[in-house]
Formats: sequence, structure tokens, C-alpha cells
Amino acid sequence: MQAALAEAEAAAAADEVPIGAVIVHENRIIARAHNQRETLQDPTAHAEIIALTQAAAFLGTWRLTGCTMYVTLEPCPMCAGALVLARIDRLVYGPADPKAGACRTLYRITEDARLNHRPQVVAGFMEEGCRAILQEFFARKRSAGKNDPAE
Repeated sequence: MQAALAEAEAAAAADEVPIGAVIVHENRIIARAHNQRETLQDPTAHAEIIALTQAAAFLGTWRLTGCTMYVTLEPCPMCAGALVLARIDRLVYGPADPKAGACRTLYRITEDARLNHRPQVVAGFMEEGCRAILQEFFARKRSAGKNDPAE
């Protein structure tokens, strides 16, 4: 999760919502990414999606069995669905996302028995550190009088 937090810091430095993700396979980080929606002007450029693409390229397969994703915020519906479709074994995330959380908060996509894969989910890992970077980012935005890009 420390590597995911470093990615979140890189996102904040680029004025992106500070969410970072890494994917680990056989005890080695094979993908690392942060949000780049503003930079790329791409609504799908979430940290999780970019990391999934990198991991698939690294492994040479879209099936990410044997992989764990660490992400600094509970994934949204798009990202949770992509994790299921990628067959990732395990998801570890920081705080819940009350606005878009799709693993346990608003939806339970990663636990839905109607889908053909259900990753193991660990919620609340290093929650305070992950939450702090988000709170600092949005406090800075509010004090600068800018609109909240997450709204």
C-alpha cells in the first residue's frame, strides 16, 4: 500500500484526484498507476484501470489470476467490474468511498454471486493514511476556490 500511496501523491502533484493503485504478482509489483482523468481527458483513466492494463501487458494475458491490487480508495462501479472481469484474486483498499464505492459501500460488485468471479476483498487497510491524502487534496481545492473535480 505504500507504493499505492506514492502513486496517489504523484496524482496530487499533477492536480489529479489522489488515488493510487499497484498490482502485485509473486511478491513483485508488476503495475503501478494513479488517476489521470484530467491529464488524459479520459473518463476511464482511473488508477485501477491503468494498473490493470499494465499488469495484463506485463503478464501477456488479461486473466490476472495470482494478482493482488492495492488501491488507496474503494473502487467505483467501473473499476470493481473491471477487477471482476480481469479475474484478479485479491483486492486490498483503504477507506470506503461513500460517493461511488462499489465493493462494499454503495454496491457489492466484487461479492455478487451472479458474476463468474469474486475476488477476496480486504477493506480499510491503512485507511487513515489513504484518507488523509484525499482530505488534504480537497481541502486545498476548497481553499483555492476551485470546484471539486469528483462532483
